[in-house]
Amino acid sequence: MSSIDEAVAAILRGVDELIPEDALRDKLEEGRSLRIKAGFDPTAPDLHLGHTVLINKLRQFQDLGHQVIFLIGDFTGMIGDPSGKSATRPPLTEAQVAENAVSYKDQVFKILDPEKTQVVFNSDWMRKLSAADMIRLAGQYSVARMLERDDFHKRYEAEQSIAIHEFLYPLIQGYDSVALEADVELGGTDQKFNLLMGRHLQRQYGQSPQVVLTMPILEGLDGVQKMSKSLGNYVGVNDAPGEMYTKLLSMPDALLWRYFELLSFRPLAQIEEYLRAVDNGANPQEYKKILAEEIITRFHDAEAAANAHKSAGNRVGLGEIPDNVPEVEVSLAGREAIHIVSLLKEAGLAQGKAAKDVFGRGAVYMNGEQLTEEKMFEAGADVVLQAGKKKIARVLVRD
Repeated sequence: MSSIDEAVAAILRGVDELIPEDALRDKLEEGRSLRIKAGFDPTAPDLHLGHTVLINKLRQFQDLGHQVIFLIGDFTGMIGDPSGKSATRPPLTEAQVAENAVSYKDQVFKILDPEKTQVVFNSDWMRKLSAADMIRLAGQYSVARMLERDDFHKRYEAEQSIAIHEFLYPLIQGYDSVALEADVELGGTDQKFNLLMGRHLQRQYGQSPQVVLTMPILEGLDGVQKMSKSLGNYVGVNDAPGEMYTKLLSMPDALLWRYFELLSFRPLAQIEEYLRAVDNGANPQEYKKILAEEIITRFHDAEAAANAHKSAGNRVGLGEIPDNVPEVEVSLAGREAIHIVSLLKEAGLAQGKAAKDVFGRGAVYMNGEQLTEEKMFEAGADVVLQAGKKKIARVLVRD
């Protein structure tokens, strides 16, 4: 395999779509450092792991010798990105944009190499455009084509308001690629329309069109909805080490491959070994620990990663028995024995269906050891049971 083949294989890891692949190969064969652009509107400066999927890909390009242009959309941020929105977004003030931009930079340099990162603000060139320049830019695309965009189309069909300035957003994002002479632009799958606008405008302005690379939206810890702070299914970049550790160990086993592929910098061959081990009966929790330690090291340091299971942000590490465990008595009330799921509920360690779910995903520990098989408890049983993130107790079973 040639070095170009190896570079393309590394770039394609976890990618949703590459448009077009042959153009990326052509640019790589030029043997120069490519200009890799990604834009961020500073509207939510507290990043979580879902945001880092794209930033990790930028770091991969840096490791391959290319220059990353981290574009902070302070100008477009005052418009508000309409992508996927069902209503006009309120614009940010200049003060809000400035404050959020500083926070973004502090967080992304935990992943990106500052020496290979050019931080730019699109107000630097957008504020210089005259009204005539903006009219010429608006003339590069039709309203009919703009309404082909899914969110605009749905709002138009539903007779919901679309402000004229919202049409400017994809045009300005596309013009950013012209101003920066970008070779490659990265974005989430929801940004595809805007990314392709960059290709269109670069052609209109006589430039070689950029390659478009879209990254998938990462599922949250619930394994269903996208990772989101509002849904509470997230791991924050600024979370404490113990909190990161506990959250990652709570993820459903089905997410293990997905998180390793999109969040880990380990070689795919090594990750495939982990997954084969799990398929052959290894405990998934052990590999969740490996991933957690890698991520905690990235955002904190190796010492924090090594000790994260002890602190767990005032939570108990899975399988760890702290001092002063609370004691709970459960009565059999005429039964000969009680099933583990019922015991969890009656001991107050889980409620309703959550008791079955927490046992099913392997997050129940008895005396510090993972409980993988169903178990009945008779009178006289005296065990330390842990269910999920924070619930732990010494459970005494009585007649």
